[in-house]
Amino acid sequence: MFSSVYSAALNGLDAYLVRVEADISDGMPQLLMVGYLSSEVREAGDRVRTALRNTGIVLPPRRITVNLAPAGIRKAGSRFDLPVAAAILASLEKIPGDSLKNVMLTGELSLSGRVLPVPGILALAEAARDNGIHRCIVPEQNAAEGAVLDGMEVIGASSVAQLIELLRHPKEAACVRVDTDRLLREQSCSREADFSEINGQAMAKRAAEVAAAGMHNLLMIGPPGAGKTMIARRIAGILPPVTLEEALEMTKIYSVAGLLPENTSLLLGRPFRAPHHTVTAEALAGGGRIPSPGEISLSSGGILFLDEFPEFKRNALEILRQPLEERRVCISRTAGTYIFPAKCMLVAAMNPCACGHFPDRSRCTCTEGEVSRYLGKISRPLLDRIDICTEVPGISYEELTGKQENESSASIRKRVEAAHRMQQERYEGLPVRFNAYLNGSQTELYCPLGKKEKNLLKNVFGKLNLSARAYYKIIKTARTIADLEQEKRILEQHLLEAVRYRLPDGTYWGKGV
Repeated sequence: MFSSVYSAALNGLDAYLVRVEADISDGMPQLLMVGYLSSEVREAGDRVRTALRNTGIVLPPRRITVNLAPAGIRKAGSRFDLPVAAAILASLEKIPGDSLKNVMLTGELSLSGRVLPVPGILALAEAARDNGIHRCIVPEQNAAEGAVLDGMEVIGASSVAQLIELLRHPKEAACVRVDTDRLLREQSCSREADFSEINGQAMAKRAAEVAAAGMHNLLMIGPPGAGKTMIARRIAGILPPVTLEEALEMTKIYSVAGLLPENTSLLLGRPFRAPHHTVTAEALAGGGRIPSPGEISLSSGGILFLDEFPEFKRNALEILRQPLEERRVCISRTAGTYIFPAKCMLVAAMNPCACGHFPDRSRCTCTEGEVSRYLGKISRPLLDRIDICTEVPGISYEELTGKQENESSASIRKRVEAAHRMQQERYEGLPVRFNAYLNGSQTELYCPLGKKEKNLLKNVFGKLNLSARAYYKIIKTARTIADLEQEKRILEQHLLEAVRYRLPDGTYWGKGV
């Protein structure tokens, strides 16, 4: 007897439907799996056979053929165990064949018959909904994740025995419900680290505020112990709460990467990723035999912090150039092309030289050539993709121990939220959400300059020998500064502050850059 059921497979951050077909016929007793399968999918036959036997169902001594279509696309992972078991059960008439219509199943089976969680449930459920399937049966631990989608009935199964009961009595199945509106209302911004704890460094804190307001990339340069890492770790606390769209994308990324905690429906905290400088290029941008999201994708919606910037491998840093520009990572393999988002804010910190004290010649022992070589580890094209660069000077004893009252993260966040609202209203209906994401033509359209402002930029362009990319980044940064002041037009003072953030002092940067 023939039967079939839908499952789904991942392709990067997206998914596509897979039709699992089972046929039982006369012939040499065997369970044959076909359809261009990886080794872990082929092993599903043995897992399913044993799981069914331990549930009390013994497969007959007949030829059982299972096909996963389309046969021209390679399938990988353990998520096909549950649909294979369901298709075989329908062929054995243990469950009604009609119960598998317009249902998507996914899940791994243990030998005891338990249903184990699998990664990527949100993407799989989304693919099912987009193809007109509005009911999914998934592992019980993954049910809350799939239930955040509107128009999707998600049912959790903990064992093969429960799956059989769900399919025999589909109308009695209890769907998992998740109130996403309540979750979004109840989310709170991080309170673990606050800007009020940082004494001094007014210019660096201002640069961090501007960067957060427009999601601009930020580079901080200063001696060891000046507070660069402290500032970076507090930027997430001044970003506004995530929207539903952002939460769904972050949840999907972490689910596909296998990093989403069990029984989690939505990720609501903005990510802060701080990989060590020994990280490989593939781990930073994504990759592998079956490509998975890298650190830059796992940081989407939040911050990717690269401390000790020049100590990262050159190829690892250079691989970031295109993702920082296009806000996505495109990985090509012979099996296909995989696309992951890279909508993060890059925050980098570095010392001005190997010993960390340049240009203080009373403490710095580096020669000019050593300083140039150290700074030259950061290429000019990569620097061109950083919107804001600020110095974080060493702090004095009086500043460090003073009893001054510093502005809190909550106070700064109010201004950042107001700037974000202005940008959302300005770019309503566009795929762009923040000033930093504008391309050249969009910058011309949404960031117009007056005559005085154009003349100012003309002089700056020649004196600083700017590239076209740097020119537009100054304008976008100025637009963000204007948004922080709730100003509709970009004024001269906004441009002057943006120019100040463009590059470090000329004596600070060696000839290597």
